[in-house]
Amino acid sequence: MTRWYPLAAADDEFLKTARFRIVHVVYLSTDPAHVWSVLTAHDALVSWSSLITASDWTSPRPFGIGTTRTVTLGHGAAALRERFYRWEEGRQITFTAESASRPGFRRFAEDITLDPHPDGTRLTWTFAMETTPMLTPLIAWSQPVLRRVTRGWARGLAHKALDHPKGASR
Repeated sequence: MTRWYPLAAADDEFLKTARFRIVHVVYLSTDPAHVWSVLTAHDALVSWSSLITASDWTSPRPFGIGTTRTVTLGHGAAALRERFYRWEEGRQITFTAESASRPGFRRFAEDITLDPHPDGTRLTWTFAMETTPMLTPLIAWSQPVLRRVTRGWARGLAHKALDHPKGASR
């Protein structure tokens, strides 16, 4: 049985001010509604990232504020239990991680915003984290790797949205 370590709740202020904060902006040549359908699909995350090996929506549809999900990296190497505190259908989702399967994080949050753009959609994906003092030096040192990994997730979503035809079943 997995041991879970509780995390403190994060909010919008934390997303703006966290010591460890990564923001990616990607432009997609498809409309926000289509990107949203890929972002909230049953296979969200695992279908566009080889590092994320499970993503289980633990709340029934229709999703909204309070929706929960468990995301697993590396076939169980680490996992997060997430609770969405913002769900603006078709435009923005924001979650705080409520617990992690590994110690070291104090707070963790992500925000994904889809804005209409003349050429399609502007995707902005923000990651924010606060770590324990023991993990802080490692996270500071590994920022270039974390930026590359999270950039890959944002680009993976973009490629999945462009490769998955509009109107295809999810």
